[in-house]
Amino acid sequence: MTERRKGKMHKTGLILAASGLAGLSMTTQATEGEDFIILASTTSTENSGLFDAILPRFTAATGIEVRVVAVGTGQAFEIARRGDADSLLVHDTEGEKRFVAEGYATERADVMVNDFVVIGPGDDPADIADADTVADAFARIAEAEAPFASRGDDSGTNRAELRLWEAAGVAPEGGWYRELGSGMGPTLNTAAGMDAYVLADRASWVAFANPQGLELLFEGDEALFNQYGSLLLSAERHSHLKHDLAERWHQWLLSEEGQQAIGDFQIKGQQLFFPNATK
Repeated sequence: MTERRKGKMHKTGLILAASGLAGLSMTTQATEGEDFIILASTTSTENSGLFDAILPRFTAATGIEVRVVAVGTGQAFEIARRGDADSLLVHDTEGEKRFVAEGYATERADVMVNDFVVIGPGDDPADIADADTVADAFARIAEAEAPFASRGDDSGTNRAELRLWEAAGVAPEGGWYRELGSGMGPTLNTAAGMDAYVLADRASWVAFANPQGLELLFEGDEALFNQYGSLLLSAERHSHLKHDLAERWHQWLLSEEGQQAIGDFQIKGQQLFFPNATK
């Protein structure tokens, strides 16, 4: 893999999930006395294994199990709005602040950061490797009408992508722009099959095992910064949730131990999440 452009922020992210949605509300309420919580989180980093690395450390320290439901950020918000999750860890700061303002959460805190990267075919038909900014890179893709694979699933990555098109002054449409409605892994697979450009979080890209002709072509713009936040959900909205256990998870993420666990995680010798807890 050739990385043509050296970035300012060699940062990344991931989050692995292992639970289904069916009967989630019933499960959460029927077993309220048990020491586990349901965490709604994102699919953008599910293949990198961060949770495999840090959740055992949290459970060892507290005796609390975390069961993760990995979906797009928009769907994670909806799960939490319905009261079907005890905690929320996502990556859409604007949406998170609205979630608090709407009364669904009482607190949000920065937990960790990574960055997005622009992946594309090695021959780079839109010549984005020479772009000065990510907005310029996106404008070049649109001008060339080069195939672009969009998650199209209202995830944090999809929301970030749409902001980048707006910054480029482009309303993406036409046969070159494919909205897939899928998670990060399947979207990367489709992009590889189409030889298409795609926006991905760095951790998912580093962990991706089927790049075919794709390469990392653009990185390092500050607009590609990707912040993850943890939210404490409102007891007033949903009194049945395990707020005490969820707060212990939230506080552990922000603690020295939790931040160290995040910083220790690596894939292929690369640190992919950078802790930055601030309240």
